[in-house]
Amino acid sequence: MNPEYTLAMSSSGVQAGRRAEARIGCVLGDKWRLDKLLGEGGLAAVYAATDPAGQHVAVKVLHPELSVYEEFRCRLKREALVANRVGHPGVVSVLEDNVTEDGEVFLVMDLLEGETLDAHRKRMGGALDPRFVLTVAEAVLDVLAAAHDNGIIHRDLKPENLFYTSDGQVKVLDFGIARVQDMSITDTMTQTGMATGTPAFMPPEQARGRWELVDARSDLWALGATMFTMLTDQKVHGGGTMNEALAAAMTKKAPALRSVLEGVPETVADVVDRALAFDPGERWPDARAMQQAVREATTAR
Repeated sequence: MNPEYTLAMSSSGVQAGRRAEARIGCVLGDKWRLDKLLGEGGLAAVYAATDPAGQHVAVKVLHPELSVYEEFRCRLKREALVANRVGHPGVVSVLEDNVTEDGEVFLVMDLLEGETLDAHRKRMGGALDPRFVLTVAEAVLDVLAAAHDNGIIHRDLKPENLFYTSDGQVKVLDFGIARVQDMSITDTMTQTGMATGTPAFMPPEQARGRWELVDARSDLWALGATMFTMLTDQKVHGGGTMNEALAAAMTKKAPALRSVLEGVPETVADVVDRALAFDPGERWPDARAMQQAVREATTAR
């Protein structure tokens, strides 16, 4: 469950899980039959589904207790618009957004086979091989370059929002809190100066709610934190409560990668350490510059 939505949930996880399971077999939009629960988070449940013609898709359904809040309905609508605006094969296409007769908002998306990078990392024992991490990072940076060119800042990159398909592709998920230039949807989540995102993967400026400072380099910090976790099986600022993680993100510099993971190639450490610079001006200037550094680190090993 994403920590930023924990307090918004009005029922227990057990009750929500039972409700999600109870939807199996239901038909949404007079078309999409929910066949299997694939996963559930703080915002929504995701199902494998089919239509009468046998098309297989994924359907993401906003939790009913959140459907009454315009902010959360807006987030799901934002995800649909932004994902299709990026225009990159590394982003899951949204085929339809709709509302059930009961007022539950849902998205119909491409169905992926595989697992999130977080699940993959845990299944492989925690820490992943640097070459694999570099391969993932290069693919994510290709998506970020396309997103940033289209005025889109993801703002919630983390291992749970990266998907590793069964045929070895990397997909970037969940653009629900993305900032988009020239989009008509009001960004109510960033008007109060509050932090929005996942504390362990937030750059300092985002953790402080300084949204005027959040830009493409903020996404690069989050990717650096993701690489750090995939390489070390540790968060940048360690464990603790959500509030402690948020405070650390606001105030602490990231440790040098080689201080945590001895023996990692210096070229890999240089990529991660620069991405995790506390001052945005000291990070990689853009996704393509970081991607080039990742490629050089790959060939240098």
